[in-house]
Amino acid sequence: MKIAISGKGGVGKTTLAGTLARLFARDGYNVLAIDADPSMNLGSALGIPNLPKPVTEHKDLVEERAGMPGGMFKMNPKVDDVVAMCGCTGPDNVKLVVMGTIDSGGSGCMCPANAFVKALIRHVIVREKDLVIMDMEAGIEHLGRATARGVDAMIAVVEPGMRSIETVERIMHLGKEIGITRYFAVINKADDPGPVAEKLALMGIPVLGTIPFDKCLVEADLAGKPPIDVNCPAIESIRKIKTKLEEMFGEKKQQA
Repeated sequence: MKIAISGKGGVGKTTLAGTLARLFARDGYNVLAIDADPSMNLGSALGIPNLPKPVTEHKDLVEERAGMPGGMFKMNPKVDDVVAMCGCTGPDNVKLVVMGTIDSGGSGCMCPANAFVKALIRHVIVREKDLVIMDMEAGIEHLGRATARGVDAMIAVVEPGMRSIETVERIMHLGKEIGITRYFAVINKADDPGPVAEKLALMGIPVLGTIPFDKCLVEADLAGKPPIDVNCPAIESIRKIKTKLEEMFGEKKQQA
């Protein structure tokens, strides 16, 4: 199963991504977590205090694999060994790879680092056999057309408020342009999800579940602890979302 999680900053997508990764791993899945958000907070949500070096900071490797003379670069560099080289293993044996940021010098970047990151994401979505959970930024520029077809679920985390809902609408619009057809939403920080669910229904986005406002999640974040390790009540709601994903996609855990 390949899951991409997106949403407006601060809605709780990293908490959802990290907690789902830990829950799946505890049930015997081989989980690969990809931090594709420039804020690089997924390690904290997983309980990994010392992050692996971001892929984009392996400059010699990027240049060796993606660079060419005269400022040219390879669009499809070799990346099949990068997860093993650049990742680390955290609690519950979740593997983590941090993509890092790209100094674009403007609105976009056509450079070896960008090509390398896109090739790596394409590889883990299309080729990796592990269960992959990606914490995305609000945009989905990292996903190309070929990669998008390998995503089983594009999940947008939504909180009550029009800006959050408008971000989901933007994500869906961008996704349609590259061929993503499977969208889902998780409503977060909502004791009454009804109004948000109604707007999502009008957009044709099914709701996987609702996570009520939980002060424990805020306290865990401030303490730098993953919510799953302090038994926040909201974890049970995320566990139900995990179960629903398993049922929808018929996922079977890897046998040891």
